[in-house]
Amino acid sequence: MGTLILDASVLIGLLDSADTHHERAVTDVESADLAGHRLVAPASAYSEALVAFARGGRLADARDAVSAMGIAVAPLTAAMAERAAGLRADHNRLRLPDAMVVACSRELGGQLLTSSLITYAASPQASGMTGHEYPVDDGAIKTV
Repeated sequence: MGTLILDASVLIGLLDSADTHHERAVTDVESADLAGHRLVAPASAYSEALVAFARGGRLADARDAVSAMGIAVAPLTAAMAERAAGLRADHNRLRLPDAMVVACSRELGGQLLTSSLITYAASPQASGMTGHEYPVDDGAIKTV
C-alpha cells in the first residue's frame, strides 16, 4: 500500500484526547493502518507535535505512543529542505512548517493527512494562492 504522511495537527490530534481533531485523526489513521498504509511523520512535524509534551515533562510518553502506533519519523533531507524553500518562496502565505510537510509528502510520494490545510490542485496555470490554500500534486492532501 501507499504512504500516509501525518502533519503535526494530526499527530497532536492522535496524542491529545482533548484536541478538537482527536476523533477524526484516530479514525483516519486507524483506517489507513488497517488498509496497510505506511504511516510517516516528517521530523519537523514530529518535533512540532511534541512541544506541549516536552513542556509537561511527558516527552517520553509521547514518543512511546507514536512508536506504539507504528508511525515512522522521516528525517529531513536536503532535497526536502530545498523543495520546501521553493514552495515557501513561490507562495508567500505558506508557512515554512507547512512547506516542509508538503515537501516531505512529495519527496516520499505519499498522501498528506492534515487538519490545518485547505488545498487545491496546483497547475502550471495557477495564478497564485489566496488565504490558506496550499499547492498539491494531483490532490495528494486529505484534510481531517
